[in-house]
Amino acid sequence: MDTQALERYLNSFGKYIVKQARTKLTKGKKNVSKKLYNSIRYEVTADNNGFTVDFFMSSYAKFLDKGVSGTQAKRRYKDYKGQTKSSPYSYKNREGHSQPPSKALDRWIVKRGIAPRDEKGKFMSRKSISFLIARSIGRKGIQGISFFQKPLMLGLKKFGKEMLGAIKEDILNTLDKETITQIK
Repeated sequence: MDTQALERYLNSFGKYIVKQARTKLTKGKKNVSKKLYNSIRYEVTADNNGFTVDFFMSSYAKFLDKGVSGTQAKRRYKDYKGQTKSSPYSYKNREGHSQPPSKALDRWIVKRGIAPRDEKGKFMSRKSISFLIARSIGRKGIQGISFFQKPLMLGLKKFGKEMLGAIKEDILNTLDKETITQIK
């Protein structure tokens, strides 16, 4: 069977999901370093069983997408089916790691331009700021923004209706070629 229409359709689907996920990151102000934004991509692969659309992105994307529960607050996210679910990730008191490492926040603090002052009006050290932010994240967690789940849900709704048309087009193209071959 000729599968060009289906492959074009799946490539359009992949492009749509990537574009929407990137837009959601930017609108959610979660695009400070552009590292995650630039890492989002897709591939359409074919094998004997058909086509597969795979999405790739930085490893920390899952935490931003689904959130991370803190030690004092549970976090939720909406999955691609539109159902609200509890985050599968959490900061637990295992081996003393109940918050992210302060060092990991240093660049983020600089890029965000965070420079609070203490009671006396003096600027606080970045080390103190990063510790306080890490402690807060450990307690409150990270709210998931469903930057990938929501576009996936919308893409499945939008493209699901069109998929049968692409399959139909491929079948008709195959029938036309087979009919022409049989006539010769």
